[in-house]
Amino acid sequence: MSITDSTLSRFIFEHAPIRGEFTHVGEAWRTMLAQHNYPPVLKGLLGELVAASALLAATLKLRGSLILQIQGNGPISLLVVECTGDLKMRATAKWKGDLPHTRLADLIGEGSFVITLDPKDGNQTYQGIVPLEGDSVAEVLQNYMMRSEQLETRLWLAADSTCVGGMLLQKMPEQEARDDDAWNRAGQLAATLTPNELLELPAPEILHRLFHEEDIRLFEAQEVRFECTCSRDSVTGMLRMLGHDEIRSIVEEHGRVEVHCEFCNQRYEFDPVDAEQVFVTTIKVPGSEAKH
Repeated sequence: MSITDSTLSRFIFEHAPIRGEFTHVGEAWRTMLAQHNYPPVLKGLLGELVAASALLAATLKLRGSLILQIQGNGPISLLVVECTGDLKMRATAKWKGDLPHTRLADLIGEGSFVITLDPKDGNQTYQGIVPLEGDSVAEVLQNYMMRSEQLETRLWLAADSTCVGGMLLQKMPEQEARDDDAWNRAGQLAATLTPNELLELPAPEILHRLFHEEDIRLFEAQEVRFECTCSRDSVTGMLRMLGHDEIRSIVEEHGRVEVHCEFCNQRYEFDPVDAEQVFVTTIKVPGSEAKH
């Protein structure tokens, strides 16, 4: 499989309570970037969040979606990535002005990290909101996992304009360790990983370089894909929630309603007739159809 493919690979330490994931997101990342003209600094941060979302979604084994969101009052006001349990992703960001190469805290300002688990099966949505703690996307997520999930987790993330890469190590809970030093040793070895290696080398090569003295089982890679879930039907539902009076007011002022998807740049336009049809309820009666 080519390194330019978008994949995620799981692995475990056979003789230690440690699991991990490794991801390269190439084509899917380039598709996300093609929708927007992000400055380089923003590409780096959003790309790291993209890699992290794939890694965390894989550990959670979701049926629905994982949404990671960093928001603040600084030059970058929003970074958000959504990843489904079968690794379909979309991402977007908001910023203002020129973005300097500086600390994450300076770019976000006073902000928070939000993680949302949306099961999309009728069960309750979970959302955790915590202050930003850390000087990088990896540190923010590590601190969240430790404080909120009580899981020792280490993340290594990298991104450029063509690819993002990431590796996760997680200490599995409530398992007896046959090697008391394995977790510390694995972390120290993984800390030698460079951003270029994360972006350029495939999972088997990286795992061999880092852990060739360990017994590692690497599972078959899964595909990571870009997919936006927006549709005209979903936009219609959103307009209906805004209410007839609000939509009619927009049409009177602008002549139409236009909705722009911030994830994929798709535009949905509703002329006056379309806008009225949003609020027409169709009731099906056997042998006939009536609109009210």
